[in-house]
Amino acid sequence: MDSDGGSGSRAVNGGAIGPCGSGGVRVDAVDVAALCGESLQARLGEIARAESGLAAMKADTLSEITRRNGDGAAAHAAVDAMAVSGRRARGEVRDAVRLGELDATRQGLSAGTVPVGHAQLIARAAGGAAIDDEYLAERAGCEGYDEFRRTIARHVADINRDDGASVLERQRKARTAKLFTRSGDGMTVLNLCVDPVAGARLGTVIAAAERRLFRNEDPAARRTPAQRMADAVTELICDPDAKRPTGASLIVVADYDTVNHQLTDGRLADGTPIPIGEIAQIAVDAEVLPAVFEAATGDLRMGRSRRTATDLQRAALALRDKGCVGCGIAPERCQYHHIDHWKHGGPTDYANLVTACVDCHNVKIHQQGFTAQWDTENSRYGLQPPTEPTDQPPSEPTDQPPSEPTDQPPDQPPNSGHGPSPADKPTRAPSRQSKTAPGASTNSPGTQTAPRAPPT
Repeated sequence: MDSDGGSGSRAVNGGAIGPCGSGGVRVDAVDVAALCGESLQARLGEIARAESGLAAMKADTLSEITRRNGDGAAAHAAVDAMAVSGRRARGEVRDAVRLGELDATRQGLSAGTVPVGHAQLIARAAGGAAIDDEYLAERAGCEGYDEFRRTIARHVADINRDDGASVLERQRKARTAKLFTRSGDGMTVLNLCVDPVAGARLGTVIAAAERRLFRNEDPAARRTPAQRMADAVTELICDPDAKRPTGASLIVVADYDTVNHQLTDGRLADGTPIPIGEIAQIAVDAEVLPAVFEAATGDLRMGRSRRTATDLQRAALALRDKGCVGCGIAPERCQYHHIDHWKHGGPTDYANLVTACVDCHNVKIHQQGFTAQWDTENSRYGLQPPTEPTDQPPSEPTDQPPSEPTDQPPDQPPNSGHGPSPADKPTRAPSRQSKTAPGASTNSPGTQTAPRAPPT
Protein backbone atom coordinates (compact mmCIF):
# COMPACT_ATOMS: atom_id res chain seq x y z
CA MET A 1 0.00 0.00 0.00
CA ASP A 2 1.68 3.21 -1.12
CA SER A 3 0.23 6.69 -1.44
CA ASP A 4 1.66 10.18 -1.80
CA GLY A 5 0.49 12.92 0.47
CA GLY A 6 1.35 16.04 2.36
CA SER A 7 3.80 16.62 5.16
CA GLY A 8 3.34 14.88 8.46
CA SER A 9 2.61 11.49 6.88
CA ARG A 10 4.37 8.38 8.16
CA ALA A 11 5.45 5.13 6.61
CA VAL A 12 5.78 1.52 7.58
CA ASN A 13 8.96 -0.03 6.18
CA GLY A 14 9.73 -3.66 6.86
CA GLY A 15 7.81 -3.59 10.12
CA ALA A 16 9.10 -0.22 11.34
CA ILE A 17 7.35 3.13 11.31
CA GLY A 18 9.25 5.99 9.69
CA PRO A 19 9.03 8.77 7.09
CA CYS A 20 8.52 7.58 3.56
CA GLY A 21 10.77 9.05 0.92
CA SER A 22 7.80 10.16 -1.16
CA GLY A 23 6.19 11.92 1.82
CA GLY A 24 3.41 9.34 1.83
CA VAL A 25 2.26 6.21 3.66
CA ARG A 26 3.72 2.84 2.86
CA VAL A 27 3.31 -0.70 4.16
CA ASP A 28 5.63 -3.29 2.65
CA ALA A 29 4.17 -6.65 1.69
CA VAL A 30 5.32 -9.60 3.79
CA ASP A 31 4.57 -13.30 3.93
CA VAL A 32 2.17 -13.32 6.88
CA ALA A 33 2.24 -17.13 6.98
CA ALA A 34 5.86 -16.90 8.16
CA LEU A 35 5.06 -14.54 11.07
CA CYS A 36 4.55 -15.67 14.64
CA GLY A 37 1.47 -14.62 16.62
CA GLU A 38 3.26 -11.67 18.22
CA SER A 39 4.53 -10.45 14.84
CA LEU A 40 1.05 -10.72 13.33
CA GLN A 41 -0.31 -8.59 16.17
CA ALA A 42 2.46 -6.04 15.64
CA ARG A 43 1.75 -5.94 11.91
CA LEU A 44 -1.92 -5.19 12.56
CA GLY A 45 -0.79 -2.23 14.66
CA GLU A 46 1.45 -1.02 11.86
CA ILE A 47 -1.37 -1.28 9.34
CA ALA A 48 -3.70 0.61 11.70
CA ARG A 49 -1.17 3.45 12.00
CA ALA A 50 -0.81 3.54 8.23
CA GLU A 51 -4.60 3.68 7.85
CA SER A 52 -4.62 6.68 10.18
CA GLY A 53 -2.09 8.40 7.93
CA LEU A 54 -4.18 7.67 4.84
CA ALA A 55 -7.30 8.93 6.61
CA ALA A 56 -5.50 12.21 7.33
CA MET A 57 -4.60 12.56 3.65
CA LYS A 58 -8.18 11.86 2.61
CA ALA A 59 -9.49 14.42 5.08
CA ASP A 60 -7.04 17.03 3.77
CA THR A 61 -8.12 16.34 0.19
CA LEU A 62 -11.85 16.50 0.90
CA SER A 63 -11.38 19.63 2.98
CA GLU A 64 -9.53 21.34 0.13
CA ILE A 65 -12.20 20.38 -2.42
CA THR A 66 -14.81 21.77 -0.01
CA ARG A 67 -12.86 25.04 0.37
CA ARG A 68 -12.66 25.47 -3.39
CA ASN A 69 -16.03 24.19 -4.59
CA GLY A 70 -18.31 23.57 -1.58
CA ASP A 71 -19.32 20.49 0.38
CA GLY A 72 -21.70 19.25 -2.31
CA ALA A 73 -18.91 19.06 -4.86
CA ALA A 74 -16.66 17.32 -2.33
CA ALA A 75 -19.34 14.70 -1.62
CA HIS A 76 -19.84 14.07 -5.36
CA ALA A 77 -16.08 13.71 -5.80
CA ALA A 78 -15.96 11.17 -2.97
CA VAL A 79 -18.80 9.15 -4.49
CA ASP A 80 -17.11 9.09 -7.91
CA ALA A 81 -13.52 8.50 -6.78
CA MET A 82 -14.04 6.18 -3.81
CA ALA A 83 -17.22 4.35 -4.92
CA VAL A 84 -18.98 5.01 -1.60
CA SER A 85 -22.63 5.81 -0.95
CA GLY A 86 -23.82 9.40 -0.96
CA ARG A 87 -24.62 9.20 2.74
CA ARG A 88 -21.13 8.03 3.64
CA ALA A 89 -19.57 10.62 1.36
CA ARG A 90 -21.45 13.45 3.06
CA GLY A 91 -20.34 12.14 6.46
CA GLU A 92 -16.73 11.95 5.30
CA VAL A 93 -16.87 15.55 4.12
CA ARG A 94 -18.35 16.77 7.41
CA ASP A 95 -15.67 14.98 9.40
CA ALA A 96 -12.93 16.30 7.09
CA VAL A 97 -14.02 19.91 7.55
CA ARG A 98 -14.14 19.52 11.33
CA LEU A 99 -10.74 17.83 11.44
CA GLY A 100 -9.31 20.82 9.64
CA GLU A 101 -10.17 22.87 12.74
CA LEU A 102 -8.80 20.30 15.22
CA ASP A 103 -5.02 20.65 14.99
CA ALA A 104 -4.07 18.11 17.68
CA THR A 105 -6.40 15.42 16.35
CA ARG A 106 -5.34 16.06 12.76
CA GLN A 107 -1.64 15.81 13.69
CA GLY A 108 -2.22 12.65 15.74
CA LEU A 109 -4.14 11.08 12.87
CA SER A 110 -1.35 11.90 10.44
CA ALA A 111 1.31 10.54 12.82
CA GLY A 112 -0.64 7.35 13.43
CA THR A 113 -1.14 7.93 17.16
CA VAL A 114 -4.88 8.67 16.87
CA PRO A 115 -6.87 5.74 15.38
CA VAL A 116 -9.32 6.49 12.58
CA GLY A 117 -12.42 5.61 14.62
CA HIS A 118 -11.26 7.78 17.52
CA ALA A 119 -10.71 10.73 15.19
CA GLN A 120 -14.24 10.32 13.85
CA LEU A 121 -15.63 10.39 17.40
CA ILE A 122 -13.71 13.60 18.15
CA ALA A 123 -14.84 15.25 14.92
CA ARG A 124 -18.49 14.41 15.56
CA ALA A 125 -18.29 15.62 19.16
CA ALA A 126 -16.80 18.89 17.93
CA GLY A 127 -19.76 19.34 15.60
CA GLY A 128 -22.20 19.65 18.49
CA ALA A 129 -20.26 21.03 21.46
CA ALA A 130 -17.10 22.75 22.60
CA ILE A 131 -14.24 20.31 23.23
CA ASP A 132 -10.59 20.31 24.32
CA ASP A 133 -8.92 18.97 21.20
CA GLU A 134 -5.48 18.43 22.77
CA TYR A 135 -6.86 16.50 25.75
CA LEU A 136 -8.97 14.18 23.58
CA ALA A 137 -6.15 13.56 21.11
CA GLU A 138 -3.92 12.54 24.01
CA ARG A 139 -6.54 10.17 25.47
CA ALA A 140 -7.23 8.69 22.02
CA GLY A 141 -3.70 7.31 21.92
CA CYS A 142 -4.10 5.19 25.04
CA GLU A 143 -7.77 4.12 25.22
CA GLY A 144 -9.79 1.52 23.36
CA TYR A 145 -12.75 2.57 21.26
CA ASP A 146 -15.54 1.89 23.78
CA GLU A 147 -13.62 3.42 26.68
CA PHE A 148 -12.77 6.48 24.57
CA ARG A 149 -16.39 6.89 23.52
CA ARG A 150 -17.33 7.20 27.20
CA THR A 151 -14.38 9.55 27.81
CA ILE A 152 -15.74 11.89 25.13
CA ALA A 153 -19.23 11.80 26.62
CA ARG A 154 -17.91 12.68 30.08
CA HIS A 155 -15.62 15.37 28.64
CA VAL A 156 -18.39 17.08 26.69
CA ALA A 157 -20.63 17.08 29.77
CA ASP A 158 -17.84 18.51 31.96
CA ILE A 159 -16.60 21.18 29.59
CA ASN A 160 -20.09 22.45 28.79
CA ARG A 161 -20.98 22.56 32.52
CA ASP A 162 -24.61 21.59 32.05
CA ASP A 163 -24.53 18.12 33.62
CA GLY A 164 -24.80 16.59 30.15
CA ALA A 165 -28.37 17.84 29.68
CA SER A 166 -27.68 19.62 26.39
CA VAL A 167 -25.81 16.62 25.01
CA LEU A 168 -28.62 14.24 25.91
CA GLU A 169 -31.18 16.60 24.40
CA ARG A 170 -29.24 16.73 21.11
CA GLN A 171 -28.94 12.96 21.11
CA ARG A 172 -32.68 12.55 21.60
CA LYS A 173 -33.44 14.96 18.78
CA ALA A 174 -31.15 12.92 16.53
CA ARG A 175 -32.99 9.62 17.15
CA THR A 176 -33.97 7.72 14.02
CA ALA A 177 -35.56 4.44 13.02
CA LYS A 178 -35.92 2.73 9.66
CA LEU A 179 -37.75 -0.41 8.64
CA PHE A 180 -37.11 -1.63 5.12
CA THR A 181 -36.87 -4.73 2.96
CA ARG A 182 -33.41 -5.65 1.73
CA SER A 183 -33.51 -5.97 -2.04
CA GLY A 184 -30.96 -8.77 -2.31
CA ASP A 185 -32.72 -11.43 -0.25
CA GLY A 186 -36.07 -9.95 0.78
CA MET A 187 -35.17 -9.86 4.48
CA THR A 188 -36.69 -7.13 6.65
CA VAL A 189 -34.16 -4.85 8.38
CA LEU A 190 -34.82 -2.73 11.47
CA ASN A 191 -32.33 0.10 11.97
CA LEU A 192 -32.66 1.99 15.27
CA CYS A 193 -30.58 4.86 16.66
CA VAL A 194 -31.44 6.19 20.16
CA ASP A 195 -29.82 8.10 23.02
CA PRO A 196 -27.66 6.29 25.63
CA VAL A 197 -30.38 6.13 28.30
CA ALA A 198 -32.92 4.59 25.92
CA GLY A 199 -30.15 2.35 24.57
CA ALA A 200 -29.29 1.09 28.04
CA ARG A 201 -32.96 0.32 28.70
CA LEU A 202 -33.24 -1.56 25.42
CA GLY A 203 -30.02 -3.43 26.06
CA THR A 204 -31.05 -4.68 29.49
CA VAL A 205 -34.52 -5.76 28.37
CA ILE A 206 -33.25 -7.50 25.23
CA ALA A 207 -30.48 -9.27 27.16
CA ALA A 208 -33.01 -10.53 29.72
CA ALA A 209 -35.27 -11.81 26.92
CA GLU A 210 -32.29 -13.59 25.36
CA ARG A 211 -31.52 -15.33 28.66
CA ARG A 212 -35.12 -16.51 28.91
CA LEU A 213 -35.03 -17.90 25.35
CA PHE A 214 -31.72 -19.64 26.07
CA ARG A 215 -33.13 -21.39 29.14
CA ASN A 216 -36.09 -22.68 27.11
CA GLU A 217 -34.03 -23.95 24.16
CA ASP A 218 -33.29 -27.54 23.31
CA PRO A 219 -29.55 -27.96 24.09
CA ALA A 220 -29.21 -30.09 20.97
CA ALA A 221 -30.65 -27.35 18.73
CA ARG A 222 -29.36 -24.04 20.02
CA ARG A 223 -29.95 -20.76 18.19
CA THR A 224 -26.89 -18.72 17.24
CA PRO A 225 -26.43 -15.54 19.34
CA ALA A 226 -27.56 -13.41 16.39
CA GLN A 227 -30.67 -15.54 15.85
CA ARG A 228 -31.51 -15.40 19.56
CA MET A 229 -31.25 -11.61 19.62
CA ALA A 230 -33.46 -11.33 16.52
CA ASP A 231 -36.06 -13.57 18.14
CA ALA A 232 -35.89 -11.63 21.41
CA VAL A 233 -36.43 -8.26 19.70
CA THR A 234 -39.27 -9.65 17.57
CA GLU A 235 -40.98 -11.15 20.63
CA LEU A 236 -40.68 -7.92 22.64
CA ILE A 237 -42.14 -5.82 19.81
CA CYS A 238 -44.89 -8.18 18.67
CA ASP A 239 -45.97 -9.19 22.18
CA PRO A 240 -45.70 -5.95 24.21
CA ASP A 241 -48.17 -7.20 26.84
CA ALA A 242 -45.97 -10.14 27.77
CA LYS A 243 -44.50 -10.21 31.26
CA ARG A 244 -41.37 -8.10 31.58
CA PRO A 245 -38.29 -10.38 31.59
CA THR A 246 -36.62 -10.85 34.98
CA GLY A 247 -33.22 -9.25 35.45
CA ALA A 248 -34.15 -6.32 33.17
CA SER A 249 -33.61 -3.51 35.68
CA LEU A 250 -31.69 -0.45 34.51
CA ILE A 251 -28.88 0.66 36.83
CA VAL A 252 -28.01 4.34 37.16
CA VAL A 253 -25.35 5.64 39.52
CA ALA A 254 -24.58 8.94 41.24
CA ASP A 255 -22.42 10.32 44.05
CA TYR A 256 -23.65 12.36 46.99
CA ASP A 257 -21.90 15.64 47.79
CA THR A 258 -22.13 15.86 51.58
CA VAL A 259 -21.05 19.53 51.57
CA ASN A 260 -23.69 20.81 49.17
CA HIS A 261 -26.20 18.02 49.98
CA GLN A 262 -26.92 17.09 46.38
CA LEU A 263 -26.41 14.24 43.94
CA THR A 264 -23.62 14.68 41.40
CA ASP A 265 -21.92 12.78 38.59
CA GLY A 266 -24.92 10.84 37.27
CA ARG A 267 -23.95 7.94 35.03
CA LEU A 268 -25.02 4.60 33.65
CA ALA A 269 -23.37 1.42 34.89
CA ASP A 270 -20.77 1.54 32.08
CA GLY A 271 -19.75 5.09 33.03
CA THR A 272 -21.71 6.96 30.34
CA PRO A 273 -22.70 10.31 31.95
CA ILE A 274 -26.36 11.31 32.25
CA PRO A 275 -27.94 14.41 33.82
CA ILE A 276 -28.96 14.16 37.48
CA GLY A 277 -32.45 15.32 36.48
CA GLU A 278 -32.69 12.25 34.27
CA ILE A 279 -32.15 10.02 37.30
CA ALA A 280 -35.15 11.59 39.00
CA GLN A 281 -37.28 10.90 35.93
CA ILE A 282 -36.03 7.31 35.77
CA ALA A 283 -36.84 6.84 39.46
CA VAL A 284 -40.56 7.42 38.96
CA ASP A 285 -40.73 4.44 36.57
CA ALA A 286 -41.50 1.45 38.78
CA GLU A 287 -40.11 -0.87 36.10
CA VAL A 288 -36.66 0.72 36.25
CA LEU A 289 -34.15 0.30 39.07
CA PRO A 290 -32.52 3.60 40.13
CA ALA A 291 -29.53 2.18 41.97
CA VAL A 292 -26.78 4.28 43.49
CA PHE A 293 -24.93 2.23 45.98
CA GLU A 294 -23.23 2.73 49.32
CA ALA A 295 -22.58 -0.81 50.57
CA ALA A 296 -23.50 -4.42 49.94
CA THR A 297 -26.61 -5.46 51.83
CA GLY A 298 -27.18 -8.71 50.01
CA ASP A 299 -25.23 -11.96 49.88
CA LEU A 300 -22.85 -11.91 46.92
CA ARG A 301 -21.26 -15.24 47.80
CA MET A 302 -23.35 -18.06 46.37
CA GLY A 303 -20.55 -20.65 46.63
CA ARG A 304 -21.41 -23.96 44.98
CA SER A 305 -25.15 -23.61 45.55
CA ARG A 306 -25.70 -22.37 41.99
CA ARG A 307 -23.70 -21.88 38.82
CA THR A 308 -25.45 -18.83 37.38
CA ALA A 309 -25.06 -15.30 38.72
CA THR A 310 -27.90 -13.72 40.68
CA ASP A 311 -29.50 -10.41 39.72
CA LEU A 312 -27.68 -8.78 42.64
CA GLN A 313 -24.35 -10.16 41.45
CA ARG A 314 -25.00 -8.93 37.91
CA ALA A 315 -25.72 -5.43 39.21
CA ALA A 316 -22.58 -5.45 41.36
CA LEU A 317 -20.39 -6.72 38.52
CA ALA A 318 -21.79 -4.15 36.07
CA LEU A 319 -20.76 -1.38 38.46
CA ARG A 320 -17.35 -2.84 39.23
CA ASP A 321 -16.25 -3.80 35.70
CA LYS A 322 -18.29 -1.21 33.72
CA GLY A 323 -18.37 -3.63 30.81
CA CYS A 324 -16.17 -6.31 29.27
CA VAL A 325 -12.79 -6.52 31.01
CA GLY A 326 -11.21 -7.26 27.64
CA CYS A 327 -12.67 -4.63 25.30
CA GLY A 328 -15.00 -2.41 27.36
CA ILE A 329 -18.28 -3.22 25.58
CA ALA A 330 -21.38 -2.34 27.64
CA PRO A 331 -22.20 -4.79 30.48
CA GLU A 332 -25.69 -5.62 29.22
CA ARG A 333 -24.07 -7.24 26.16
CA CYS A 334 -21.75 -9.41 28.25
CA GLN A 335 -21.57 -12.75 30.02
CA TYR A 336 -20.13 -13.46 33.48
CA HIS A 337 -17.08 -15.69 33.56
CA HIS A 338 -15.83 -17.80 36.47
CA ILE A 339 -12.17 -16.96 37.11
CA ASP A 340 -11.65 -20.27 38.90
CA HIS A 341 -13.41 -22.76 36.66
CA TRP A 342 -16.69 -24.17 37.96
CA LYS A 343 -15.55 -27.73 37.17
CA HIS A 344 -12.44 -27.15 39.26
CA GLY A 345 -14.51 -26.20 42.27
CA GLY A 346 -14.72 -22.47 41.56
CA PRO A 347 -17.61 -20.78 43.40
CA THR A 348 -20.25 -18.46 41.99
CA ASP A 349 -19.02 -15.58 44.15
CA TYR A 350 -18.70 -11.92 43.27
CA ALA A 351 -14.91 -12.14 43.70
CA ASN A 352 -14.72 -15.13 41.34
CA LEU A 353 -16.72 -13.58 38.46
CA VAL A 354 -15.70 -11.09 35.78
CA THR A 355 -17.60 -9.46 32.94
CA ALA A 356 -16.64 -10.62 29.42
CA CYS A 357 -18.26 -10.21 26.02
CA VAL A 358 -18.82 -13.23 23.80
CA ASP A 359 -15.82 -12.50 21.56
CA CYS A 360 -13.31 -11.88 24.36
CA HIS A 361 -14.55 -14.95 26.23
CA ASN A 362 -14.48 -17.29 23.25
CA VAL A 363 -11.31 -16.06 21.54
CA LYS A 364 -9.07 -14.54 24.21
CA ILE A 365 -9.97 -16.68 27.22
CA HIS A 366 -10.93 -20.02 25.67
CA GLN A 367 -8.72 -20.09 22.58
CA GLN A 368 -5.71 -17.93 23.46
CA GLY A 369 -5.46 -18.64 27.18
CA PHE A 370 -5.89 -15.09 28.52
CA THR A 371 -6.67 -14.85 32.24
CA ALA A 372 -8.47 -12.20 34.31
CA GLN A 373 -6.09 -10.30 36.60
CA TRP A 374 -6.70 -7.35 38.93
CA ASP A 375 -4.89 -4.23 37.65
CA THR A 376 -3.87 -2.32 40.79
CA GLU A 377 -2.76 0.73 38.78
CA ASN A 378 -6.16 1.22 37.13
CA SER A 379 -8.22 -0.38 39.94
CA ARG A 380 -10.03 -2.77 37.65
CA TYR A 381 -9.82 -6.24 36.12
CA GLY A 382 -8.13 -6.79 32.77
CA LEU A 383 -7.27 -9.74 30.53
CA GLN A 384 -3.62 -10.77 30.55
CA PRO A 385 -2.07 -12.97 27.85
CA PRO A 386 -0.46 -16.28 28.84
CA THR A 387 3.20 -16.03 29.79
CA GLU A 388 4.01 -19.10 27.71
CA PRO A 389 2.33 -20.42 24.55
CA THR A 390 -0.03 -23.30 25.22
CA ASP A 391 -0.02 -26.51 23.15
CA GLN A 392 -3.46 -27.44 24.35
CA PRO A 393 -6.26 -27.32 21.76
CA PRO A 394 -8.76 -24.48 22.17
CA SER A 395 -12.03 -25.34 23.83
CA GLU A 396 -15.35 -25.06 22.09
CA PRO A 397 -16.71 -21.49 22.10
CA THR A 398 -19.91 -20.74 23.94
CA ASP A 399 -23.09 -19.37 22.39
CA GLN A 400 -24.61 -18.37 25.70
CA PRO A 401 -26.58 -15.11 25.74
CA PRO A 402 -25.45 -11.95 27.55
CA SER A 403 -25.17 -12.18 31.35
CA GLU A 404 -25.04 -15.98 31.47
CA PRO A 405 -22.00 -17.00 33.56
CA THR A 406 -19.35 -18.93 31.66
CA ASP A 407 -16.27 -20.84 32.65
CA GLN A 408 -12.72 -21.42 31.59
CA PRO A 409 -12.15 -24.55 29.53
CA PRO A 410 -11.88 -27.69 31.67
CA ASP A 411 -8.22 -28.25 30.74
CA GLN A 412 -7.12 -24.84 32.04
CA PRO A 413 -5.89 -24.59 35.64
CA PRO A 414 -7.76 -22.28 37.98
CA ASN A 415 -6.56 -18.72 38.25
CA SER A 416 -6.15 -17.28 41.71
CA GLY A 417 -5.38 -13.70 40.66
CA HIS A 418 -8.55 -12.24 42.18
CA GLY A 419 -9.05 -8.60 42.97
CA PRO A 420 -9.89 -7.26 46.41
CA SER A 421 -13.03 -8.43 48.16
CA PRO A 422 -16.09 -6.20 47.75
CA ALA A 423 -16.24 -5.94 51.51
CA ASP A 424 -12.88 -4.13 51.64
CA LYS A 425 -13.11 -0.46 52.45
CA PRO A 426 -12.24 1.67 49.39
CA THR A 427 -10.37 4.90 49.15
CA ARG A 428 -12.89 7.64 48.38
CA ALA A 429 -12.74 11.34 47.64
CA PRO A 430 -13.34 13.79 50.52
CA SER A 431 -16.94 14.81 51.20
CA ARG A 432 -18.39 12.41 48.63
CA GLN A 433 -20.25 9.18 49.23
CA SER A 434 -22.61 6.98 47.30
CA LYS A 435 -26.28 7.24 48.14
CA THR A 436 -29.57 5.91 46.88
CA ALA A 437 -30.96 7.97 44.00
CA PRO A 438 -34.18 9.97 44.30
CA GLY A 439 -37.16 7.66 44.46
CA ALA A 440 -35.12 4.58 45.39
CA SER A 441 -35.28 2.87 48.75
CA THR A 442 -32.71 0.32 49.82
CA ASN A 443 -35.48 -1.52 51.68
CA SER A 444 -38.20 -1.36 49.04
CA PRO A 445 -39.11 -4.42 46.93
CA GLY A 446 -37.27 -4.69 43.65
CA THR A 447 -34.45 -2.37 44.66
CA GLN A 448 -30.98 -3.87 44.65
CA THR A 449 -27.75 -2.77 46.24
CA ALA A 450 -24.20 -3.46 45.19
CA PRO A 451 -20.75 -3.11 46.72
CA ARG A 452 -18.30 -0.35 46.17
CA ALA A 453 -15.65 -0.91 43.53
CA PRO A 454 -12.55 -2.70 44.86
CA PRO A 455 -9.93 -0.31 46.24
CA THR A 456 -6.54 0.40 44.82
